[in-house]
Amino acid sequence: MNDADRPKLSEKGKADADERSRRQAEALRANLARRKAQSRARTEAESPPCPDADLTLQVPET
Repeated sequence: MNDADRPKLSEKGKADADERSRRQAEALRANLARRKAQSRARTEAESPPCPDADLTLQVPET
């Protein structure tokens, strides 16, 4: 869509459009944070830590 096809907005119309864009961006960020938190919670629930985890990482001394 080029500039000739876009409707001309008044100052109030521009302000309303900017506010709407700001609210939408804020909602998208909140949604992304919520989805990431759900994903992290799901991952932690699926793979509980192994009690012998520190032992598997240690290299025996020779």
